[in-house]
Amino acid sequence: MKTMTTALTAGVLALAPLSAFADSHADSSDPIVIPIHNWSSQIVMSNVVGQILETQGAHVEYVTTDSQAVYESVRLGDVTMELEVWEGAFGASFRAAMEKGGIVDVGDHDAVTREDWWYPMWTKDACPGLPSWEALNECAALFATPETGDKGRYLDGPVDWLKHGQERVASLDMNFVVVNAGSAAALWAEIGAAEADKKPIVVFNWTPNFAEAVWPGEFVEFPAWEEGCDTDPSVGPNPDALFDCGNPATGYLKKAAWDGMEDKWPAAYATLEAVSFTNPQIAEMAKLVDIDELEPEEAAEVWLEANPDVWASWVK
Repeated sequence: MKTMTTALTAGVLALAPLSAFADSHADSSDPIVIPIHNWSSQIVMSNVVGQILETQGAHVEYVTTDSQAVYESVRLGDVTMELEVWEGAFGASFRAAMEKGGIVDVGDHDAVTREDWWYPMWTKDACPGLPSWEALNECAALFATPETGDKGRYLDGPVDWLKHGQERVASLDMNFVVVNAGSAAALWAEIGAAEADKKPIVVFNWTPNFAEAVWPGEFVEFPAWEEGCDTDPSVGPNPDALFDCGNPATGYLKKAAWDGMEDKWPAAYATLEAVSFTNPQIAEMAKLVDIDELEPEEAAEVWLEANPDVWASWVK
């Protein structure tokens, strides 16, 4: 690992003006704290950016942090940044922190996100009215399991992802029981197990990630997202409930930082502003862990070595 990191540092030095590194001396020697969550792309991306900052002389630390509570941690300066603010999953927590102050929006990635109920294409063979949510509801019995009785089973993300599956089912009066997976890996395991005999399955999924290349599928089409669907019962088809519409189909993927970062680590902050990943790049990062079974730190090194033309220009 040391040899590879040295090579990366040498590559940056060759590609970036020396004046940029002179400026980096103004950065504090205190550690830049990067949070780690429980899905592969975020973990690898955090290591990628952390290793880039280390080439600038930064001291980087990683801490495991709840993916919703992290925005309060950023706001208070307990962690320095967040690299994957998904609009559908974390938009509400991010906005709440922004309203309190102490956290800044550092811009969007090029990637466009979507996260919602999803099924592999063999499920559509059994329920041809898909992707309509009404058709899914009519087919609910196809998804029944011993734990759900005569209702369908929807496998949602981990509880701390706050996907609001329960609220969606209640607000749209769906014949489904929501079961939470323990991790992203558990979601992939369920899809893989269902593939063997083409068992109909509906789970929480998102893009970008590697799964779309392994299991072609579609998102369920719920009533279209409208601003306020998660805060105002009058928005959406059910005037008495929240979360009665789908998540944004073209959501943002933002970066956020503690509002003291720019003054304390100006060079690192400038690099963070420049960082921008695409859907294919994020999918490749996840694949290195979820399919190729590399450790996140190693996956980050492999990605950096393979993509110097992408990231060298980010170094300020």
